[in-house]
Amino acid sequence: MNTTEAHPSSAIHPAVAGLSRPPKVMVTKIGLDGHDRGSRLVASFLRDAGMEVIYTGPWQQVETVVNQAAQEDVDCIGVSSLATDHLLVPKLMKALKAAGLEDVIVIVGGIVPDADEKMLMAEGVARVFHPGCSQADIVGGIADLIVERRKTLGE
Repeated sequence: MNTTEAHPSSAIHPAVAGLSRPPKVMVTKIGLDGHDRGSRLVASFLRDAGMEVIYTGPWQQVETVVNQAAQEDVDCIGVSSLATDHLLVPKLMKALKAAGLEDVIVIVGGIVPDADEKMLMAEGVARVFHPGCSQADIVGGIADLIVERRKTLGE
């Protein structure tokens, strides 16, 4: 597991700059898909936008992700899927709820068919980012979700 802090010279996202502490995002891959180039890129530009990023790398088990999310007190878990690993996200959502972490935002990025996206949203996923989403859309979308979460939690 790698934790990265924002570069001091980075362009901090305005929504992030107004928070009392940097947003903490876990970027992970659950299941057997080892394609992690996209998730590494997303992790780096979230870091550059002023977020603290915990990058787990590929081949994570749901239980491990939940345990790390609890230990790290993350605001958001971003799951990358280029195969069908997004189909494991409902199990992740149930495990987060069982652990008392139902307030943690879960997003999915990658190749997700429309029918699967609807299922993920019904399971509680906050947002799905498809290939071709801009860096600004991803950073801004995650920042906005975290700002809203923090308001809900009274932070």
